[in-house]
Amino acid sequence: MLTKNFSLLFYLKKRSNYSGGKLPIYIRITIDGRRVELTAQRDCEPEKWNIDAGRKNGTKEDVRALNAYLDTLQAKVYEIHRRLVEADEEITAEIIRNHLNGTAAKSRFIIALFLEHNDRVAGLVNKDYAPGTLSRYKTMLEHTRDFIRYKYKKDDLDIFKLNYDFIADYEYWLKSVKNISHNTAMKYLATFKKIVIICVKNGWLQRDPFHAFKMSKREVDRTALTADELARVVKKKFDNERLSQVRDIFLFCCYTGLAYIDVYKLRRSEVIIGIDGEEWLVINRQKTDSPSRIPLLPQALSILKKYETHPQCERKGQLLPVLSNQKMNSYLKEIAVLCRINKTITFHLARHTFATTVTLTNGVPMESVSKMLGHRNLKTTQQYAKIVDVKVSEDMKKLREKLK
Repeated sequence: MLTKNFSLLFYLKKRSNYSGGKLPIYIRITIDGRRVELTAQRDCEPEKWNIDAGRKNGTKEDVRALNAYLDTLQAKVYEIHRRLVEADEEITAEIIRNHLNGTAAKSRFIIALFLEHNDRVAGLVNKDYAPGTLSRYKTMLEHTRDFIRYKYKKDDLDIFKLNYDFIADYEYWLKSVKNISHNTAMKYLATFKKIVIICVKNGWLQRDPFHAFKMSKREVDRTALTADELARVVKKKFDNERLSQVRDIFLFCCYTGLAYIDVYKLRRSEVIIGIDGEEWLVINRQKTDSPSRIPLLPQALSILKKYETHPQCERKGQLLPVLSNQKMNSYLKEIAVLCRINKTITFHLARHTFATTVTLTNGVPMESVSKMLGHRNLKTTQQYAKIVDVKVSEDMKKLREKLK
């Protein structure tokens, strides 16, 4: 790794309260305009110091011994610099100083740290982490390994290689080689950043390589069922019992805003009598571990009633007979065709439908919707409000009447 500028200087450091006598000798190492200073553990009379040579003037034995010592220090600094260049490692004034002091950190490598991190997460699955979190870290590890092999032709890389260029090149590689969308690439990089921050917090990296990198996501339209489409799904009669079951669970989420994993894990103990005497759901969201308190609408209650004695519910202790996410989504595509809905219906669409068509469109305040969805930040809920054109139309209609 080449540097733009490397210099070494021995000088006398004068104290603010200096009144005479010897001054300590310091070493100044400068690389690419950044410098560090450290004591040479020796001193010299100012009148005998040669500023240009950075040595003491004279021929006596003590002078020759001092200058020889300074020559040895200088040789050590140049040797450290040479070794770092040969090893193609990052070279900074701080790193050379640490090598000189014998406090240089041992080499640490990105993939090795990632593996160690993932092992710790695996040991805490279903305690501090959801299985999906571990899966996301594993996917990110494979992407990182592939990128390092592609870009650097190595199986692993020293963490000192982590800089802005690494992150920018990684983003480009995710989008161009892996053909990943912008927002998904940002999610992956956010996962990778968690590993980088561990390095920063431990003092292994002097600064966060993400500090100047913008990880903003692009706004996307959050599709939801319209009131008419929701009504079609509600009224549709299915000959296939499994389709009817999937439809009912999908509708339950349309009226509660639950995500797949939350309805899958739902238990009878999470249905309580609320402050208003009505039945509520009280859960902690799997994704964010944030609480959701949701008053149950009549439509949701009727679905719970329908399946309270279902064999799967009694066998597994579930509140609803939820299938795997893959099977649910497969059946939902079939339901969309049968209901003449020209949209790709996935299970998560139910959550969007609750946020928009069921609540915001019907005048439920943003703050209440945010609480029921278990959002930590109101800005997350505001993304749904941007697509509720019907609500905007109704509000403006009221304003027109008022202005008349």
